[in-house]
Amino acid sequence: MNQGRRAGLDKQTAIVRAAHLRLRPILMTTLTSVLGLVPMGISFGEGAELRAPLAITVAFGLAVATGLTLIVIPAAYRLVPSRVEAEIPAAESAAASPPLAEPA
Repeated sequence: MNQGRRAGLDKQTAIVRAAHLRLRPILMTTLTSVLGLVPMGISFGEGAELRAPLAITVAFGLAVATGLTLIVIPAAYRLVPSRVEAEIPAAESAAASPPLAEPA
């Protein structure tokens, strides 16, 4: 998002492009992790009573973290003023104004 903002995009466009770019890798990582935990979560046998709750907890934790990553983080980025906004006007004013003194 910050790279898009530095490239001159408005905040909403930068958020949408960053979300579109990162959606597939985030979902693929989460799905492979959750699907890898399914056999441990539904297993029976020795030690399953210890491993199954751990697998279920980790799988749901990953799912919640993915939701936060895809929904809450972009929303918070939109609401909170960023440092990039402060850098853009400062860079534009520095480019528009001549230097105060010539270097010797």
